[in-house]
Amino acid sequence: MKMQLAEIADALNSDLDKGEDTVITSVDFDSRKVTDNSLFVPLNGARDGHDFVNSAIANGASATLWKKGHPNKPENIPVIEVEDPLTALQELAQYYLEKVNPTVVGITGSNGKTTTKDMVAAVLAKRFNVHKTQANFNNEIGVPTTILEMKPSTEILVLEMGMDRAGQLHHLSSIVKPDVCVITMIGEAHIEFFGSRDKIADAKMEITDFLKEDGEFIYNGDEPLLRQRAEKISQDKATFGFEASDTIYATSWHSEMHQTSFKVQDSKQEFTIPMIGKHNVSNAMAAISVGRHFHESDEEIAQALSDFTPTANRMEWETGDLGEAIMSDIYNSNPTAVDAVLTAFGQVEVKDNGRRIAVLGDMLELGKKSPELHAGLASVLDPKIINEVYLYGSEMKNLYEALSDKYDEEHLHYYPTDKMMELNNALSDDVKANDIVVLKGSHGMHLERVLERLL
Repeated sequence: MKMQLAEIADALNSDLDKGEDTVITSVDFDSRKVTDNSLFVPLNGARDGHDFVNSAIANGASATLWKKGHPNKPENIPVIEVEDPLTALQELAQYYLEKVNPTVVGITGSNGKTTTKDMVAAVLAKRFNVHKTQANFNNEIGVPTTILEMKPSTEILVLEMGMDRAGQLHHLSSIVKPDVCVITMIGEAHIEFFGSRDKIADAKMEITDFLKEDGEFIYNGDEPLLRQRAEKISQDKATFGFEASDTIYATSWHSEMHQTSFKVQDSKQEFTIPMIGKHNVSNAMAAISVGRHFHESDEEIAQALSDFTPTANRMEWETGDLGEAIMSDIYNSNPTAVDAVLTAFGQVEVKDNGRRIAVLGDMLELGKKSPELHAGLASVLDPKIINEVYLYGSEMKNLYEALSDKYDEEHLHYYPTDKMMELNNALSDDVKANDIVVLKGSHGMHLERVLERLL
């Protein structure tokens, strides 16, 4: 972005004390990331963002937003006073979005939204200037920040949109007014806050609340909760999945260690993605659907999917210290995601005498159903397929007990949350060069430390 401070103040209906001609080229809420010509936005987090304005100025901030009436207003840089800095950030993003006027693709879902976002952006970049959400910057701070980071030449904006409470996607949808909405799936993520998958589906559908009249809603047609709710949507609709009733469905797929190839019912084109698993075929079909919406050919789409780069820590393969292959998927975790990853992992071939070893950390934010949902993972684990299981965290004790009649003591290991060192030592002693290892757990369980030890 590039705007004069006077234009920003005008967009926010706020007064400016000085510096009307100051040119702003970035907007930052983290004082450590501020650079020259930045507008600093003091947000309330663990600390009051206003406390960091001097740090922001030292790093080159040219101006700052400021909550009206907040003490110690700086006098050495221009200040735009606002009722609430977060609301002002969102309003400025909305103004800039309308000014650049790209086509907006909004993506949400309990699982797969980051991977789908990366796939969609890669597909559309074949023909268009695309800007996408970085990492998973997908909440009420991340979405406006992503908007403000896009270049004026952006033609399509691909936004990942997350939620952990009702009303959040409604608000984000009101800011971005998407031209295309995608819902990857409904799972159990954040069920602690919603209580049921029905309520999660209701909250996910909020992404369509401000879908443009001539827009399209693309969703997982194999999810009855979405099909029911989609009937109320008047805009064009398309589905993807594995059922013949879907607009696009996979007729075959085959996973190797680092990739999956598949075909869909209405094309001779073979598609290959640099990831494994049926769930990623589903994500790829969502991306194909979006590509087709923008009139891209299946050949162009296939080429883009074959070499797209996934966001870090989502089914990444690493090579351990002994040469063992390690699949790292440690950004987040819920029962649907664990099921998908373990199923895909179980299909990866191992070398002579090699074993499949699963290291699973707690799935967080599952509320009262957490013990039941952890124990329920037992149905996905078979000692003939996944030979060794390491469980870490207080909630994984439920799975340990559920697996005790399927796995003997030598092949089933449990470590409470305060025993990561013991887990690391035992796993390091156990792993051999021909083994393959999967790491899966919620980000808060810090399985990256286990990965670091193996590397």
